[in-house]
Amino acid sequence: MHVTHLSLADFRSYARAEVALGPGVTTFVGPNGQGKTNLVEAVGYLASLGSHRVSSDAPLVRMGAPRAVVRAAVRQGDRQQLVELELNPGKANRARINRSSQVKPRDVLGILRTVLFAPEDLSLVKGDPGERRRFLDELVTARSPRMAGVRSDYDRVLKQRNSLLKSAVMARRHGGRDVDTSTLDVWDEHLARVGAELLGRRLELISALRPLADKAYERLAPGGGPVGLEYRGVPADGGRGEAGGDGGALHADADGAGAGAGVGGGFSPAELYDGLLGALRESRRAEMERGVTLVGPHRDDLVLKLGELPAKGYASHGESWSLALSLRLASYELLKSEGNEPVLVLDDVFAELDVQRRARLAELVVPGEQVLVTAAVPEDVPDVLAGARFTVAGGEVVPE
Repeated sequence: MHVTHLSLADFRSYARAEVALGPGVTTFVGPNGQGKTNLVEAVGYLASLGSHRVSSDAPLVRMGAPRAVVRAAVRQGDRQQLVELELNPGKANRARINRSSQVKPRDVLGILRTVLFAPEDLSLVKGDPGERRRFLDELVTARSPRMAGVRSDYDRVLKQRNSLLKSAVMARRHGGRDVDTSTLDVWDEHLARVGAELLGRRLELISALRPLADKAYERLAPGGGPVGLEYRGVPADGGRGEAGGDGGALHADADGAGAGAGVGGGFSPAELYDGLLGALRESRRAEMERGVTLVGPHRDDLVLKLGELPAKGYASHGESWSLALSLRLASYELLKSEGNEPVLVLDDVFAELDVQRRARLAELVVPGEQVLVTAAVPEDVPDVLAGARFTVAGGEVVPE
């Protein structure tokens, strides 16, 4: 899979940009603030419907413009598709595939797949649990685009349940009537049903990812592992303990063995559903006091380890970088093994690495079908990543 042409209109700093691309390595070089990252951000947006830099679409639209358009021609084998997204802040975005306007933005997922390395990846190791949940869920969706709908359903149900809990708290504080808990029981079942599917996919993903991450880390930092990936959340035995605390961890074994015969890292869908439902019921009293849902996939965490110690708080800066890169490399290998090699994007990563890690990372990614690299100066890019090169400056993208 590779992008053959990228077209931007009013996206970030670009009033207009047309960039012809091909397989192999392409490097965008230019001073900081000139728009290099904007180009690869657009590619990533087409693949995930989101940016690796901001959480909303508004900053993606050029100042003063009502909307932005991102379009790319994507080739996979002998097949080429044209995918287009129109970003309308405050309104619904629009999508087109091969010039057809009868599609939803979610329908473009899967046409283009990317694995993006960026300085922000350090937050996978050092940041809050939300960063790691996002990493898992974006990769889950890349593997199975229909999971975008499941994630959306979970967010919708969670919002409704939280609204009901908040109403109960406000009613009690102001001496009003108690909220009908039978309604809350219904939302519990909905949340457990959708949450179990998301949880199962996360656990399955971790089982597949663990050996690949360990292998990637050994190649980036020989002798520094092993890498451990442990899912911290609601146990499948009924949900004793709050997510992220000492209550328990769901262990997604590499061989799939576990507490059941299902696909969720060893847990069956029924076990995950029962575990979440039981956890919601056990936390009901605390939730009625606080007015918020305290258990579920939205509060879980992926604990990263080097050896026996958690990476967060113990790993050095170099170790943290290697671990973050290992997760991305493992993601790439997993998607590639499933028959659809993603586009590799390295956004200003080499400037963050020492010479040895630069060389090792370059050797690992150079075989990719398409590798897009950004760098402030040519010297940051290892020689092995030779290929097409563009200079980016003053809103212009000029081939060298």
